[in-house]
Amino acid sequence: MSETLLLRPEIIKPDTTAGDVQVEASLSWFERIYGIGAVRKAFILLVLAGLWEAYGRWLGNPLLFPTFTETLTALIDNIANGVIPQRVMVSLQTLLIGYGIGIVLAAILTTLAIGSRLGADLLEALTSMFNPLPAIALLPLALIWFGLGQGSVIFVLVHSVLWAIALNTHSGFRSVSNTMRMVGMNYGLRGLKLVRLILIPAAFPAILTGLKVGWAFAWRTLIAAELVFGVSSGSGGLGWFIFENRNQLETSNVFAGLLTVILIGLIVENVGFATIERKTVRRWGMQH
Repeated sequence: MSETLLLRPEIIKPDTTAGDVQVEASLSWFERIYGIGAVRKAFILLVLAGLWEAYGRWLGNPLLFPTFTETLTALIDNIANGVIPQRVMVSLQTLLIGYGIGIVLAAILTTLAIGSRLGADLLEALTSMFNPLPAIALLPLALIWFGLGQGSVIFVLVHSVLWAIALNTHSGFRSVSNTMRMVGMNYGLRGLKLVRLILIPAAFPAILTGLKVGWAFAWRTLIAAELVFGVSSGSGGLGWFIFENRNQLETSNVFAGLLTVILIGLIVENVGFATIERKTVRRWGMQH
């Protein structure tokens, strides 16, 4: 029996030069600029400022709603005469003290929570009781306990900061896998060394989120507390500046104070926390 071999014809492709293949297309100038996050955020802020200006001009009532240019002029004037910088320094000094104490207490509670079941039950019980309680609601008690001064504001600031940071930090520690914990133990890490070298880096995204939330809560609580009783330690902060100008019907100065709060928040978020995130979370490859 004879076998017939069927040969398949070879497929020959013509040679192509390297110049005919486009490996990577160059981005247009618009795509390059659009890829910069700071430019996108600046564009959003400019659009919001434009809408603010347009609505203020359309309303035509500076006493009710000043335009963006009027607010910016008032801000520049109050910066030039030193009023806003002095008020900002008073507010930031008080805020940083309360924020720092809140971080320390949150670290202590979280350390107890990850060290024992009793500590975890203690943290859960305290957060269930006090976290839903608005910080400003404790201000009357703070005035009785600490008097009309900086101590009362610091007390309510600690309350507003403590639970947000403690909850996020504890949640971050609990999300660390047992495999990572066992790897650290195999290297002889125990106690605080295990927390410092394994748990904190692994849980740092959640910790950083807690710090951001705590900072925002502290700002809101501080301004609200200063609006309630204003002067602390003989000098008023930024909230008192807003309250004073509201009583004097200086609406542009009121908006200038609010704009100062917004600008400080943007600087802290996009410079302070963004730098920490870039040097930690992004550098460690932990950002999704």
